[in-house]
Amino acid sequence: MPTLLKFLLVCLLLATAGSVQAQTPTAPSPAPATAQPAYDVNAATQAYLNTLTPAQKARSDAYFEGGYWLLLVEMLYAVGVAAVFLGLGLSRRIKAWTERLPQRFLRTLAYVAIYLLLAWVLSFPLTVYVGYFREHHYGLSNQSFGEWLGESLTSLALSVVFGSLLILALYAAVRRAGRTWWVWGAGIMGTFVAVGIFLGPVFISPLFNKSTPLPAGPVRAAILSMARANGVPADNVYLVDASRQSKRISANVSGIGSTIRVSLNDNLLRRCTPQEVQAVMGHELGHYVLNHIYELLLSFVMVIGTGFWLLDWMFVRLVARFGSRWGVADRADVGGLPLAVALLAVLTFLSTPIVNTIVRTNELEADVFGLNAARQPDGFAAIAMKLSEYRKIDPTPLEEALFFDHPSGHTRVYTAMRWKAEHLGDK
Repeated sequence: MPTLLKFLLVCLLLATAGSVQAQTPTAPSPAPATAQPAYDVNAATQAYLNTLTPAQKARSDAYFEGGYWLLLVEMLYAVGVAAVFLGLGLSRRIKAWTERLPQRFLRTLAYVAIYLLLAWVLSFPLTVYVGYFREHHYGLSNQSFGEWLGESLTSLALSVVFGSLLILALYAAVRRAGRTWWVWGAGIMGTFVAVGIFLGPVFISPLFNKSTPLPAGPVRAAILSMARANGVPADNVYLVDASRQSKRISANVSGIGSTIRVSLNDNLLRRCTPQEVQAVMGHELGHYVLNHIYELLLSFVMVIGTGFWLLDWMFVRLVARFGSRWGVADRADVGGLPLAVALLAVLTFLSTPIVNTIVRTNELEADVFGLNAARQPDGFAAIAMKLSEYRKIDPTPLEEALFFDHPSGHTRVYTAMRWKAEHLGDK
C-alpha cells in the first residue's frame, strides 16, 4: 500500500493497536511454578521461553526480522513512486489536465484523487507481496486472493475519499498560513484522527468485520466484572470475526465517548483458555483506564507537527533547486504532493524508533495494569508466547528499542513472572 494511503488508513483505524503456521500448535505452557519463598523470576521466564521449539523460534524470527527490511524497502519504494510522478513528468501532466476545472479547490481535489489512485497502482506489486503472499508464506492469513483484493479496494476507497478531503484541508492551511502551515496542519491531522477514532467502531470497522455481542457465559461475566471493578463503563463486550482474515489473536479498546467499546477477536476466544482471555482483556481495559487513546492522540499531534515542520524545511529547499524541472512552483502547488509524500515516507522511517517507544511504553503500562486487574500472570505469560507466532520472542535490547511497538515476549513474560513473585502469598 502506498505510504500515504497506509498512513491515512492507520489514522482512520487508530482506534484499534511471528510466523508459526496454524497447523503447527504452540507448545504447551509450563505448569505454574510452585509458590516458594525463593522464587527465581529469571528461571521462570526462561521456562516459558523454552516452550518455543527451535523451528518455531527460527520461523518467528525470520518473519519479524523481515519486517525490519520492509521498513526500508517501503520507504525507498515511496521515493521511487515520487520519482515516477516528478522525474517522468506524470505529475505535470495530471496538473495540466486538472487546470481545466473552474475552481481551485476542484483542481486540488481532482489532482489528489488521481494521485492517490495512481500511487496505489504503482505500489501494488509491493502491496500484494507484503499483504498477501508474505502472510500466506508464514501461515498467518486465511484469505483467498479475491477476498484480500476486495478488502484492499475497500481500503483504497476509504483512503481516496477521506485522504482527498484531508489533503484538501492541508493545502488550504498552506495557502492561508504560508510558512506556519505546519502548526495548523498538525491541528487538522489531530482533528481528522479524532473523528476517525470516533467513527471507527461503528462506521469503518464494520466494512471489514462483523462485530456481535459476546454470548453470555463465564468469559463474558468475568470481563464485565473486571470492567466494573476498575471503573470502566462497559455493559457489553464485542466479538469480532477476525478469523475471516487472519490467524492472529487480538483484542482492543476502540472509539471515543459514546462509541467506545471493548472487543476481542474470535481467534482469541477459540485458541485461548479463559484465564488467558481474562489476562488479555485486563490489558485492554488498562488502555481505557489509563487514557491511552487520548495520550496517544496528543503524542501523535506533537510528532506529526514536528514532522510537518521538517517536511516543509526540506520541501522548500528541494523545490528551490529542482522545482522548475519538476513543474513545482512552491509549497502551495499541489503538483508537489508526490515530493511531500516521499519526504513524509523518509521522516516516517526515521521516526520509527520514537513512535515505537511512545506506543511500547503505553503497552507496558497496560500490561502491568492488566496483571493487577486480572491477576493471571501465567495466563498473560502464555499469551505472550502465543504472540510469538508473528513477533520475535527474544530480541536484543537495541532491537526492541528500535523495532518493537509492543514489549517483546521476553519482556512480557518477565513482567508477568515478576508480578507473580511479588504475589506468591496472596489468596
